[in-house]
Amino acid sequence: MAGGAAAAPGALLCAVLWAVAAAAPGGSPAPGAFGRVYRGAVNISAERLYAFAYRSEPGQVDAVRVYVNSSSENLQYPVLFVVRQQKGVLSWQVPLIFRGLYQRTYNYQEVSRTLCPSEPAPETGPSDQIIFVDVASMAPFNIAYELLVTKLENFQLETNKPFNFSASPSQPQYFLYKFPQDVDSVIIKVVSDAVYPCSVVSVQDIVCPVYDLDHNVEFNGVYQSMTKQAAITVQRKDFPGEQFFVVFVIKPEDYACGGSVPSSIHGNVNRTWNLQRTKNLQVTIVPSIKKSVYMQAMFFSFLSFLSFYLGSVVVAFVHYIRVRRKASAEGLSPENGSGIMTSSHPITASTPEGSSYGAIDESSSSGGRQLSSPERGPPAGSDTDSSVEEESDFDTMPEIESDKNVIRTKVFLYLSDLSRKDRRIVSKKYKIYFWNIITIAVFYALPVIQLVITYQTVVNVTGNQDICYYNFLCAHPLGVLSAFNNILSNVGHMLLGFLFLLIVLRRDILHRRAMEMKDIYTLDYGIPKHFGLFYAMGIALMMEGVLSACYHVCPNYSNFQFDTSFMYMIAGLCMLKLYQTRHPDINASAYSAYASFAVVICLAVLGVVFGKNSVWFWVIFSVIHVLASLALSTQIYYMGRFKMDGPDSDLGIFRRAAMVLYTDCIQQCSRPMYMDRMVLLIVGNLVNWSFAIFGLVYRPRDFASYILGIFICNLLLYLAFYIIMKLRSSERLLPIPLFCIVATAVVWAAALYFFFQTLSSWEETPAESREKNRSCILLGFFDDHDVWHFLSAAALFFSFLVLLTLDDDLDTVRRDKIPVF
Repeated sequence: MAGGAAAAPGALLCAVLWAVAAAAPGGSPAPGAFGRVYRGAVNISAERLYAFAYRSEPGQVDAVRVYVNSSSENLQYPVLFVVRQQKGVLSWQVPLIFRGLYQRTYNYQEVSRTLCPSEPAPETGPSDQIIFVDVASMAPFNIAYELLVTKLENFQLETNKPFNFSASPSQPQYFLYKFPQDVDSVIIKVVSDAVYPCSVVSVQDIVCPVYDLDHNVEFNGVYQSMTKQAAITVQRKDFPGEQFFVVFVIKPEDYACGGSVPSSIHGNVNRTWNLQRTKNLQVTIVPSIKKSVYMQAMFFSFLSFLSFYLGSVVVAFVHYIRVRRKASAEGLSPENGSGIMTSSHPITASTPEGSSYGAIDESSSSGGRQLSSPERGPPAGSDTDSSVEEESDFDTMPEIESDKNVIRTKVFLYLSDLSRKDRRIVSKKYKIYFWNIITIAVFYALPVIQLVITYQTVVNVTGNQDICYYNFLCAHPLGVLSAFNNILSNVGHMLLGFLFLLIVLRRDILHRRAMEMKDIYTLDYGIPKHFGLFYAMGIALMMEGVLSACYHVCPNYSNFQFDTSFMYMIAGLCMLKLYQTRHPDINASAYSAYASFAVVICLAVLGVVFGKNSVWFWVIFSVIHVLASLALSTQIYYMGRFKMDGPDSDLGIFRRAAMVLYTDCIQQCSRPMYMDRMVLLIVGNLVNWSFAIFGLVYRPRDFASYILGIFICNLLLYLAFYIIMKLRSSERLLPIPLFCIVATAVVWAAALYFFFQTLSSWEETPAESREKNRSCILLGFFDDHDVWHFLSAAALFFSFLVLLTLDDDLDTVRRDKIPVF
């Protein structure tokens, strides 16, 4: 009885095959057996039909693979193979033709295809399946063929279990994966020992037909090109059936992966060519992170930077306690304890020996105009409530601009010489930096946000993951965003930028209160406090976080300048702030400074567009770079100022440069008139000329980073010069700025270590970039570049604090005793 039951399915299949044979017109199909090679010949009057029957059980996925071969290379009369299933038809020809770049054709005599699998529903029970394979040709002569039909044993991939296989352009592969019950997201990791041939990994829904050839693999699902490594994150919510196909296609050419294109394919080499295009692959599907990891990462990101707020509150509280204790103690004089200075005008105070310019008489005039005096108007350091005075009502130092012999013969300048303008006028001048950068940020950021949203939409709609250069081994999606971790890690720039604004605001409020109280230390001592540039730096830091996040929505070659534009501005603002510290009256205006930044950004865009292989662009840029370095050096050295919009800012500056060389190098060869400035400018010009030569010789593709490197090197050089000159002038570094300097150096060193851990590169093809992808290193959520974001935000914050607190030791030093350098 049991034996009869076991024989029933086999007898039923045989009956079905005989019934089909009897009903087939023009001849009966030959019953086929899985795993057996069938050989024959076809022509215009003779075709072959095979029928393969099998029984499908519920819960069991049966996949069938058809292998065909024909020795004929006649493209006029190919052998046609048509496979009919219950729910679809699949057909191809042999030789199978693939088209490459410039309409090159590649012919393959061996073809192997996996048929769309069938899985009966549980309620229907077991079902009998029949596959018909029709072999035909329109050739007037016989063409031999081979046919092999097999059932795949390892069609369904398992979680955390590597699977090895091989594929070629005419023999693609695909496999099935079903989500386990407790897994909502998985990462498909594919590796290969060989770079080439170039391949494509695709994830497609359970829909027939499966697009598994080079010319149609991009029609459905998500896909990315591959050389040695690929990774695709797949979420359960994107597949209602909770299962999907992983498709592997080998491309007939390697140009899409950065390889060279063969010049031609000649003669009878197709079979050899096919063997060369076989690639061994290993696929592993591993569970991705759970939702709890997202929450941990967000808490970590915000709490890490909120701790800076706590530290700032502690420092402010300690400072408040010290100030209260000092206020309760007996007051001492600023310098010798003899009492409070009564002079309201630092210029009228005694001037250090050896200075002839700092003691210019108040009644002296140039061009019929007199300087401000206590009898004629408010003192230079006073704060009045009048709002009717305009900048033209105050002295703008016309004698300094007209009588250049004064500056040429003045070897030692002091801060009192360059802080003579009314404080309100200068503060308003520097506040323009703040309001202008807000305007720039709004008009710059809104189109950027719109553009990257469009990029992300294109990626999500087309499924083309070659558009964006993510670190796919550590790209955690959230909502419509493909790499939320790269965006979240920029929160530090925004939080610390806002904290820096609060710190500056606190100092600004305290300074205003001191000015209202006519505090002598605020009026006549220390570095003049102007906070407009500091506010602009805080806004720039916040915008760097916003635009870096926008860039990482879809990082690629076209939008990299979004990530660097405000870095240029940060570096430029820091240099301006350093210069403003000792030259408050003659620093660049906001309009000329931002215009210079605009020119730099325009050059960056031109470099992105034309800088790849254009020698003429690099020649022009190098010439501009060298000339700009010489012009700026001449201004700083000869005039002692950084004014770019003066009447002599054209060819006159080069005449002054020639005069300086003649005066310092020919007339008096012993030593330059301004030794310190000369050393700085020589080193600075050597650095800039080295950059220009490097760019001209090597022509780096990452032009935006190249310009940023120029800015950063000049900033570091100037900061080092400033600190060295400060120490040479017997000035001190207080504990807070010293701590900030050490923290800046340490954090920048750590940040740069992670920055140079390259995880992707849009200078290469997407497939080559993925070779650099690496797994997450922090909380299983953040990669090396995210750590760079965290550390660089902290490093920039400490750098800003260095500039903010560096000269706090001078708050009790008269301005006519603070040297200018």
